[in-house]
Amino acid sequence: MDILNALVAFLNFVFVPGLAYGAQLALGALGVTLIYGILRFSNFAHGDTMAFGTMVTILGTWGLQAAGVTAGPLPTALLALPLGIAVTAALVLGTDRAVYRFYRRQKAAPTILVIVSLGVMFVMNGIVRFIIGVEEIGFADGERFLITAGDFRKMTGLSEGLAIKTTQAITVVTALIVVAALFWFLNRTRTGKSMRAFSDNEDLALLSGINPERVVAVTWILAAALATTAGVLYGLDKSFKAFTYFQLLLPIFAAAIVGGLGSPLGAIAGGFVIAFSEVTVTYAWKKVATYLLPDSLAPDGLVQLMSTDYKFAVSFTILIIVLLFMPTGLFKGKSV
Repeated sequence: MDILNALVAFLNFVFVPGLAYGAQLALGALGVTLIYGILRFSNFAHGDTMAFGTMVTILGTWGLQAAGVTAGPLPTALLALPLGIAVTAALVLGTDRAVYRFYRRQKAAPTILVIVSLGVMFVMNGIVRFIIGVEEIGFADGERFLITAGDFRKMTGLSEGLAIKTTQAITVVTALIVVAALFWFLNRTRTGKSMRAFSDNEDLALLSGINPERVVAVTWILAAALATTAGVLYGLDKSFKAFTYFQLLLPIFAAAIVGGLGSPLGAIAGGFVIAFSEVTVTYAWKKVATYLLPDSLAPDGLVQLMSTDYKFAVSFTILIIVLLFMPTGLFKGKSV
């Protein structure tokens, strides 16, 4: 029995990847829950908003690299991220004025807005594929690892190595900063308090003199910033492919619903619940089990509950269970 090596294997293949993936889902789910809580509809175009923001950031990264500008050991994409956020914010504000505002003024049912967002999703998806293509794109540069498996083995003398990618560390740190800034904004600023009041009771907020168009505009800008940041972090950690971001819509919505739609804290918790569920169920536990069990009981198979090809099925299953037994989520958000 080798508990330390088993622990390192668990950290290397389950905990660290799950932590980074959970942070990415949490940021994406925050954007979804803001739109749902304030504008009161499920924005199915959110995944493609992430793809669009990431695409603009990639183009900006290529431009900086061509000009000889880099961020040293950090990915150059971090320097191009503000450009991605700005262009994406302009796009979603333009989309709101051209499309969503008409239906808001007509007081259309949320179901209508969901269908409209599907149309916006297909248009945005087409724009991204037309501009940057459908191929897989890697755009992470700088130092690849914060610590390599070989260095870890030399330092500890263990047979199992722990590798932490720079992008994983950046993802967690960036997520902490963004979440802290968002909560400060919502709880400490006048605009943030107006958004919360608008979400709690729209009619009372309007009677209090809150400008609804300002609230809507700020909501879209925040959603664009969160979507772009989440998309760039995901692309740096894995790679960019337009269709992958469309697929991410399921775990992001699952995270928002599990935590409680309309609850920012719930979106964060739901992101990590979904991420660790996917990673835990699809990981092959043979190595960990071999370290923990006597040789006579060592498994011959992979000890894998589900193939990684079916990881989104985990999100879907959790989503169905929550909708059936806890429709308001873990943090008592708005009922779906």
